[in-house]
Amino acid sequence: MQITIMQRDIVWAVPAENIKRATAAMSNIPADTDLIVLPEMFSTGFATEPDGIAESDNGSTLAWMKLTAKERNCAVAGSIAVQTSYTDSSPSGTFFHNRFYFVKPDGNVSFYDKHHLFTYGGEHLRYSAGEKRVIVEWRGVRFMLLVCYDLRFPMWNRNHEDYDAAIYVASWPTRRIGAWQTLLHARAIENQCYVLGVNRIGNDPACEYCGGSVIIDPYGNDIATCMLDTECEATAIIDMEALQAFRKKFPVLKDQDHL
Repeated sequence: MQITIMQRDIVWAVPAENIKRATAAMSNIPADTDLIVLPEMFSTGFATEPDGIAESDNGSTLAWMKLTAKERNCAVAGSIAVQTSYTDSSPSGTFFHNRFYFVKPDGNVSFYDKHHLFTYGGEHLRYSAGEKRVIVEWRGVRFMLLVCYDLRFPMWNRNHEDYDAAIYVASWPTRRIGAWQTLLHARAIENQCYVLGVNRIGNDPACEYCGGSVIIDPYGNDIATCMLDTECEATAIIDMEALQAFRKKFPVLKDQDHL
């Protein structure tokens, strides 16, 4: 499977402009790419105050993802700030979610709501945490969907022999980029899987971001990288036969703790 990650600068709270720029950048992506991955909240930037920024759960950004997936015959993935309404749950009847969509070309949509909300930045004050791990199968590869701060929690990330690649979409600040790089490689090695880490660059009202997006193989080796502080598209092949052979020869996952 061929995968392309897109490291983007994000215009704060202007979805139409971010979608326009992402569409233009896709001209650099191989036509036979099977999966395109964008960063966390790629249409708005990481918004801890989602009022007026979050879209409905069937909004314009998701519609663009569906159209792009259909036109390119590939899956498109990335997270969006989403507002959903329930009549009998929260006092206001409204929930916000940091929702990671995985959209297939036939219009099928899977999603994961970020489980570990970034309390240091106040994300937990306005967003509702997801409670379910989500794994999506696409063209013979099982992907676990994860968002930014999830990376720090190895028990949530643990590969129970149920996925082949983990996707982390992020708005990971420059001042903690060393942790991003270290933890991505650790997750690949300990879970004997491919890892896709897709971070943004640029600035928002709270932070600076430098990217460091990367695709890592199950040995912990980088197989595609984006330069720091640069908008970039990087493509790599996930080799399922090689992964299965490695797991058979060196069955690390069979010896994991089940706590």
